[in-house]
Parts: sequence; C-alpha cells; structure tokens
Amino acid sequence: MSNAEQAAHTTVLLHEAVDALVTDIDGFYVDGTFGRGGHVAELLGRLSGQGSVLAIDKDPQAISAGQERFAEDARLQLFHGSFADLQNVAAEMGKTGDISGVLLDLGVSSPQLDQAERGFSFMRDGPLDMRMDTSRGMSAAEWIATADEQDIARVIKEYGEERFARRMASAVVKERVKAPITGTVQLAGILAAAHPAWERGKHPATKAFQAIRIFINRELEDLEDLLAQVIDNLKVGGRLVIISFHSLEDRRVKRFIRDQEQGIKLPKNLPIRDVDRGVRLVKVGKAIKPAVTEVDGNIRSRSAVMRIAERVA
Repeated sequence: MSNAEQAAHTTVLLHEAVDALVTDIDGFYVDGTFGRGGHVAELLGRLSGQGSVLAIDKDPQAISAGQERFAEDARLQLFHGSFADLQNVAAEMGKTGDISGVLLDLGVSSPQLDQAERGFSFMRDGPLDMRMDTSRGMSAAEWIATADEQDIARVIKEYGEERFARRMASAVVKERVKAPITGTVQLAGILAAAHPAWERGKHPATKAFQAIRIFINRELEDLEDLLAQVIDNLKVGGRLVIISFHSLEDRRVKRFIRDQEQGIKLPKNLPIRDVDRGVRLVKVGKAIKPAVTEVDGNIRSRSAVMRIAERVA
C-alpha cells in the first residue's frame, strides 16, 4: 500500500476498538476485517512478543497490502477468506476456544470505495462489480443481467430498506432489455429515475446500491454465521468487538448479545445465577459512537456503532 493510500484510509474508532478488545497482551486475537491494517497495527503495538494476530479479509488486494506492510512481524498471520470461516481456521490452528478477542469492522473499506474499478460507488464511473473477493462469485452486473424482477425487488427492499424497491426493479428489468447494465453510473441513473421522492442531500440510488452490494457479498449471512460460532471460539474473558455502519448489521449484533444475556428463559424473579441460566456472553458497556471530532475528520465514520461483549462461561 502506498503512503498516499495509507493516508487516505482512516480507521474508524481505532483506539476505542483496540482498548475494548485487548484483555491479555500475550493473547491470540482475530481481526475478521483486515482492510488496510489500521486496527491490526494498533493491536500489534499493544501486544507482547508472545501475543499474536490472525487477520482475515475477502479482498485479495487487502491481503496483498498486508503481506507487504507487515512482512517483518511474525506475530501476524493473514488469511484470504471470510470471517464466517473462523471456526474452521481456528480449528486448523489449534485455537478453538482459545481466542482472546474477535474484532469486526463491517462494510466496505475506504480503498474499496475510492477505486472506481471495484464498482462499489457511483460517485465515479466504473464497471459494475461490487465483489469484495474479486477471485470468485458473481459480479453485480452478472446478477443484474440474470435475476428476475421479483428477486431484484426483494434484495432492494430487504437489504436496502427501500420503499420504492418494486419501481426500481421494474425499471432495471426494462432498461436491461434495451442495453446491458454494466456501469455504476448507468445503474445509479436508472435507479434514480425510478425513485419518485428524492431527498435533499441524498442520492436516490444510495439505498438500492448498498442493498445490491450487501447481497452480492453475503454480508448479513456471513455476520450471522460468525455470531453462531464466535462464543465457542472465544476463551472465557475473551471479547467480541463489532463496528457496524448499517442498521441491519447493528440490529443483528444487538439482538444476538441481548439473546445471549437472557440465556434460558425462566420465570421472572427466580434466584438463578447467570451460569445456571446458560449465559455465556454479556455486553460490556453501552454502544459507542465516534466523537464529533472524528466525524468532522472522517465523514464516513458518522454512522458507525460499536458494541462490545465478553464471554463469561
């Protein structure tokens, strides 16, 4: 990664996340969304020579940048894949139930957004790709070309919470008959033209674009998979720290922690200890949002919400 690229990428809630994550400087930690290594660099700086980190990322460019940036630090291992692979990777490393902390910084990274050729943003024209892992899977253009109208509407509605999803899906299907939809600006224009209620200061295609990206990359499914396996892979006292940028993500994280804290449902007011109710994970503090100074310096941080939980049994 070039110096210019490093400067352009500002890690959100950097110190707050690592402060919450590290409970043992000799521990083994997992950063499931390596990005450009901002959190990992801070994390390695906090750990002793006995501590170690596994960094995971779907994006081959992120892994390549990490190999270059951290080539001299043997405490870091990089894995190309999804954080949903945590259980299998931990088992291969002999670390099942021995992880001191898992960190997720969800969504797309600044370098992904800023590279027009990746197709994540319609601010600059580029091919309609949207894949975090460019080595596999269907691109957004391929999906748009083959999906039926009902499926497109469902994705825009469910993943984008867009109330005009049907109108947008209908417009996409009509326009693709005239010409293939292969560019980001082209798709954004079609979606915007089909949106009847433009909001001041917000592009009308924003929610639909984000929905297609979330769908293409299985972002919510991967999050659900990670949550289902993370407790068994954390050691007692280990922390789960998740930074979300989308209400659909944050709702899932909040609900998961709440459900774990409730444990086995029993009649109220019974003198039952947490351990007897099967409580294995509890929240740590309240949700944390970036300070005003951070948002002023990095507008992309404005929607971030960080939640922290700890394995207790």
